Amino acid sequence: MQACPENSKNKDIMDNETVELKDHAVTYAAIDIGSNAVRLLIKQLEDDFQPRFTKVLLLRVPLRLGFDVFSNGGSISERKRKDLVRLMKSYKQLMKIYNVADYRACATSAMRDAANGHEIIKEVRRKTGIDIEIIDGQQEARMIYNNHIESMRGRRGNYMYVDVGGGSTEINLMTDGELICSKSYNIGTVRMLNKAVSDGEWKRFRSDLEDLTASYPGINIVGSGGNINKLYRMVERRDKRYPRMSTSSLQVLHDRLKAMSVRQRMEEYELKADRADVIVPAGEIFLTIAAITGAPYIYVPVIGLSDGIIDGLYTKHLEVLGK
Repeated sequence: MQACPENSKNKDIMDNETVELKDHAVTYAAIDIGSNAVRLLIKQLEDDFQPRFTKVLLLRVPLRLGFDVFSNGGSISERKRKDLVRLMKSYKQLMKIYNVADYRACATSAMRDAANGHEIIKEVRRKTGIDIEIIDGQQEARMIYNNHIESMRGRRGNYMYVDVGGGSTEINLMTDGELICSKSYNIGTVRMLNKAVSDGEWKRFRSDLEDLTASYPGINIVGSGGNINKLYRMVERRDKRYPRMSTSSLQVLHDRLKAMSVRQRMEEYELKADRADVIVPAGEIFLTIAAITGAPYIYVPVIGLSDGIIDGLYTKHLEVLGK
């Protein structure tokens, strides 16, 4: 795998989801502590003929840690600190109820940047027993990529996986099914709302995309994250067979949303408050990438960091068993 040139982050989970857990099923859990929301995903492993995962529980709680970190002197407030501890206690009980065999809790951009991030992690461990890992942007990008690798094997062409979160954007470029590079940028929806993205980071982002486009023409964009999934369902013209939407259709929707107030977006598109504000900067990031790469479509499969975490747990257990 080559390094990126130096010059050169399903259904939008606003509603939580559960299904019945099968008897004797092996279950794994992922906790994704993001800048906008904290998710718990539990999947069961079915191994009748070949291993496959089924989602049994998905919860999303909009703690919005990034609004503290990116606009409150770089620290998570006492209120949200307490809320995070309470939420981790709840998630721990749910993992017990679902008889989770193994879990991994990962914190991303907001916790990475928080001045009191490590202190909060120690408190969570002491009060709940849950170990939270702060993963860097490269790890985050790789974990998202690992969730797609099997589906990409043998696929020809250049594919750029783009995950837009509240605090950062991760990209993975694949050519003919092989990973070329992974990059992470401190450009996220919550950062943008708080005007906390530096000009230098935007310049690095655009420069890298231009260099990659020159070296790997004809890039196809594959988007992940709650915002792009929601935009896909909101856009007037979308291709349900793949699924994908044209960048021109996304531009029309983005312009319409940008002209509205947050309240108008909530009323007209039935968006919750924690989605109605971040959905506009998310669209801007995807459209920026599409404009530089010249991609006519954005593919929107059901993927995310939580899925990548569970895939990693399963792979680890196979290695332990020597399979």
